Amino acid sequence: MPSSFFSVPLAALQHYLYCPRQCALIYLECIWEENQFTAEGNVFHERADSGMTENRGRKRILRSLHISSLQWGIHGIADVVEAVYAEKGGIPVSMTPVEYKVGKPKPHRADEVQVCAQALCLEEMFGVDIPSGFLFYGKTQKRMEVVFDEELRTLTAGVIRNAREVLTGGVTPLPMYSKACKSCSLVNDCLPDVCREHRQTMKARVDDVFEDSLGASEADDL
Repeated sequence: MPSSFFSVPLAALQHYLYCPRQCALIYLECIWEENQFTAEGNVFHERADSGMTENRGRKRILRSLHISSLQWGIHGIADVVEAVYAEKGGIPVSMTPVEYKVGKPKPHRADEVQVCAQALCLEEMFGVDIPSGFLFYGKTQKRMEVVFDEELRTLTAGVIRNAREVLTGGVTPLPMYSKACKSCSLVNDCLPDVCREHRQTMKARVDDVFEDSLGASEADDL
């Protein structure tokens, strides 16, 4: 259990990797806005969020499964978990998390971290080892296997720790403008352009003051 216990929402891990400020705006300042991308995601997740369970022999498809881990201090909802049982009414012998994403595979590892964190919860809750899971992308309509190797587990542990520090610190990080800002539904609340222009203006003023004082000093030396 984390020394300073605070349970981090699983969704916050992806928000943190996308942008620490976005994570803080959502979970500290309770700011949320919809845009095209979030609306498409809501529609795409309708079936996964239904909570319906399917039985396929020894396999059960569990949807909207509430999961948590005391060891890691995380909690949330897994879109889909495929559980295989040795016998009817028994305990699962394997569990595979499947996270649904409306878009396509990304150049960063935020999606992989999110599904890995789900595996950490399931391993603790059900006492099973989970070597891999899947990401299902709406644009490609294909599954991408995610292997939960030591590298990804270490990355996930670091993101959990960093996200917890932001959410327990109570201070929203300053905006850092990037290309990702264009797709963020909170861009009008974050105002990264305005903050960037303000910083540039303040820097120019400081530079002017420095140059003026330097010029005055040189004049005194004459």
